[in-house]
Amino acid sequence: MIEIKDKKNCCGCSACYSICPKNCIEMKADREGFLYPKINKDLCINCGLCENVCPIINKVEEKVFEQEGYLVQNKDEKIRKESTSGGAFSAIAKYALDRKGVVFGVQYDENLNVIHSYIENESDLNLYRNSKYVQSRIGETFKQAKNFLDKDRWVCFSGTACQIEGLKKYLKKDYNKLITVDVVCRAVPSPLLWKKYVAYQKSKYGDDIKNILFRDKAFYGYNHSQISIQLSNGEKVYHNGLESDPMLRAMFLNICHRPSCYDNCVFKKQYRISDFTIWDCFVANKFTENLDDKGTTRVLIHTKKGIKIFNDIKNKVNYERIDINSLTKDVKELNTSVEMNYKRIDFVRDLQVLNGDELFNKYFRETLKIKIERTIRRLSAKLGIYSFIRCIYNKLK
Repeated sequence: MIEIKDKKNCCGCSACYSICPKNCIEMKADREGFLYPKINKDLCINCGLCENVCPIINKVEEKVFEQEGYLVQNKDEKIRKESTSGGAFSAIAKYALDRKGVVFGVQYDENLNVIHSYIENESDLNLYRNSKYVQSRIGETFKQAKNFLDKDRWVCFSGTACQIEGLKKYLKKDYNKLITVDVVCRAVPSPLLWKKYVAYQKSKYGDDIKNILFRDKAFYGYNHSQISIQLSNGEKVYHNGLESDPMLRAMFLNICHRPSCYDNCVFKKQYRISDFTIWDCFVANKFTENLDDKGTTRVLIHTKKGIKIFNDIKNKVNYERIDINSLTKDVKELNTSVEMNYKRIDFVRDLQVLNGDELFNKYFRETLKIKIERTIRRLSAKLGIYSFIRCIYNKLK
């Protein structure tokens, strides 16, 4: 029977929930909003399967092996614009869909909760584009993926590294038609914080919010993280960057993450068990002059299967092969856990009792400096000189 004595030892991947033959494990949110397994001991038969599939208890030791690394940009400019970075995932996912397979990814439900789901049509791939900086609810998707694989269908499954390791532990074996894609994450913020953020924005813009885009390229391009809010009529009524948006500020201040993400995340490593690892490349021009600055994905390929698939999709993307050491150099998110903000204890305590407006005003009140920064950024964007000013700023910095 799995028992979480220290919350740092649970990543919330739901593998234990998925494997239980008696359905006696429930993923329940704690006071911070993170999901943990809760066992009905009256139904448990002590089979030990839940412990056997836990990717933290059964840590995969990192082993060095040959990899291939690329910078990738989807040739379809619409897809790349909608994507967080270069649209590499869409090209990989299309490989499975073209073979009558299914794709699992992260989307919003009707209440803007962040959930895992699956699609079978290419027209639905847009649901999975653009990052959602919140831990997703896996739900039944591990079981669904296994069902499709057992029916000999192609399955492309994307998620964080801990979710992919949880899936692989749950499946117990490799499948020839399984494609796994892990997305490098900084750490996963609290779903409760996200819930209060959504309510906070709805109090200002109404219940007609259709989409919240974490990495919208429409205003400042690719090189500035910002959140945009889109109504059902397509109008974008809000767009603020990490200097002033409270959700982004909480995330980048490391004040709201899951306990397992801090200091000792066992999934932070270069050599992974997925087929593909993907993440941003904001400095493509440092590697090559053949790619522009409208969004680029770094792609690290770990398996022969991944290499074969990438060779098959090369006609869908612009790419440059990059030396592995250069591709991964100084990428802290790949190998290094975040450090806990000393204010986290106070923050999560207030998160449980304050509404979004009260919480954000207490911790992320806008200063004059922030307002000036935002004004300069918006003005320079309107004048078409934002990229130039940012380049000068980065050199001075």
